[in-house]
Amino acid sequence: MDTDVRAWLLSELGPTTDLPDLEQRYTRLQSGRAVAIEVTRERLAALRGQPSTVNVSGVVSVSYTETIKAYERQLALLVAGEPPAPDDPAGQDTSGDGFGLIRLVERPRR
Repeated sequence: MDTDVRAWLLSELGPTTDLPDLEQRYTRLQSGRAVAIEVTRERLAALRGQPSTVNVSGVVSVSYTETIKAYERQLALLVAGEPPAPDDPAGQDTSGDGFGLIRLVERPRR
């Protein structure tokens, strides 16, 4: 993993992410995007495995529903190819919002 991919992963996953763990995953998956998707899915699964809201009457109220929604949005963007990773294949538009060029050729008339 080069420094560009490492910087991209830390910007997507947060600066406190364990670098040796990212290196191991990158060695196994061979793609920064795949690593980011895997880590985000694990974090989302961990949040879903816990109660989404905790209320202690008159003391504290904690809700993780917005955090879960944020991870779901981030995961959807990563799967869709946004933002582009430094090691994404060149010449491949992964965003899905690009446009192509269709050439129309006039056919002979009778």
